Amino acid sequence: MAKRNDRGRAGPAVAGGRRAPLSLLVVIAVGGAAGACLRRGASLLWPTPAEAFPWTTLGVNLAGCAAIGVLMAVISVRHGVQRHGVHPLVRPFLGVGVLGGFTTFSAYAVEARGLVTAGRAGFALAYLGGTVLGALVAVSAATAVTRQLGEIRQAVREEAG
Repeated sequence: MAKRNDRGRAGPAVAGGRRAPLSLLVVIAVGGAAGACLRRGASLLWPTPAEAFPWTTLGVNLAGCAAIGVLMAVISVRHGVQRHGVHPLVRPFLGVGVLGGFTTFSAYAVEARGLVTAGRAGFALAYLGGTVLGALVAVSAATAVTRQLGEIRQAVREEAG
């Protein structure tokens, strides 16, 4: 028998055997579609020729990681508690959906393989390592800068008010 969610309806299983509300799955799917369209748009604006270094995918992944850092800093307080007034579907829509659909591990892997098969193993290694390192730096820096700006904004408000 299917498990029921908090409204008594059956829904897809999530971690821990609980059921995800349909609204959560819908916002993630819609956000993912939007993010994938944005990524496709970037690849059409800045196409990567065959056997060339995949600058567009690298840029998309780094921009997406920076955006995730900004999002998490804006909607979360220091200890991961969601801010009051932020709708509970904002994080899954933007973080999991839009930015998850925008960033692309599959293209990253395929393009690295393409560089290797084209005899450019050095570029492939630089791309693989540079993407991971760049992603970590992008999310960390964006989170730190956004938090700092939030603290400055809060201090100005307190001083003025």
